[in-house]
Amino acid sequence: MSTPDLRAGSQADPALHADALTVLRGWVPTSAAAADARDRTLDLLTVGPEAMSRTHRAGHVTASALVLDATGSQVLLCLHGKLHQWVQLGGHCEPDDPTLAAAALREATEESGVTGLRIDPVPIDVDIHPVTCQGGSIHHDVRFAVLAPPGARLQVSEESEELGWFPPNQLPTPLAGGTTQLIRPALAALRRAPLHPAP
Repeated sequence: MSTPDLRAGSQADPALHADALTVLRGWVPTSAAAADARDRTLDLLTVGPEAMSRTHRAGHVTASALVLDATGSQVLLCLHGKLHQWVQLGGHCEPDDPTLAAAALREATEESGVTGLRIDPVPIDVDIHPVTCQGGSIHHDVRFAVLAPPGARLQVSEESEELGWFPPNQLPTPLAGGTTQLIRPALAALRRAPLHPAP
């Protein structure tokens, strides 16, 4: 039986693929688990730009964001409509996303309804986990820290049941695996450098 050409029909932008390679090759992992996930994601990216597309069922790169409030004392999570768990904001890359950080920022803006978000373009984590999209696949999720402006007003998207701000030491349940590990590196990113406005 012949193997289908996974390159056929891929709409992934080569520039986004190149950005993912540059970002991950230059990144200093925040944990041993993140280092392993980074290396496995770089292996995935050797197939080419299609590794950025949700149509690549063997696995694809996604982007997410842990949003901090303007004081850095609370994190924004959503109760995911399909997972029925509290998670950080994020999702699939789109063909017109110029960078991984832009993809994460777009997802955070769409899913929170908050304008004026700022992002640190240096990842805070990489996590690999199975998902049910495309009949079953693997997400190689590159995660970023994002800062909300003062007085941010939330608007629940179609993908979420609820949005909420939570102190880092009082996260809600049920909580998706991998979310807690974002707190420490996100707070470190906030201390390290001012976060960038939306491109």
